Amino acid sequence: MKMKFAICISNKGYDDLESRKLYRILSDEKAKGAGCLRVIDESGEDYLYPADRFVIVDFSEEIQTRLLEAIRETAG
Repeated sequence: MKMKFAICISNKGYDDLESRKLYRILSDEKAKGAGCLRVIDESGEDYLYPADRFVIVDFSEEIQTRLLEAIRETAG
């Protein structure tokens, strides 16, 4: 399963987001239809945010694997 990531480009009005931070996003067609992304924050929970606050980035499999390892290390 390919992971998806996005970089927050504006946290205006959303104090729980950090500008220029990389976030993991989950696929959610209903959210997409509403102009939102489902974003996993530092708590490990996912929340909906306006998609225009982010730029989706595409990483190679190697980088995705390394990012997932880093996520697991900080969570565990």
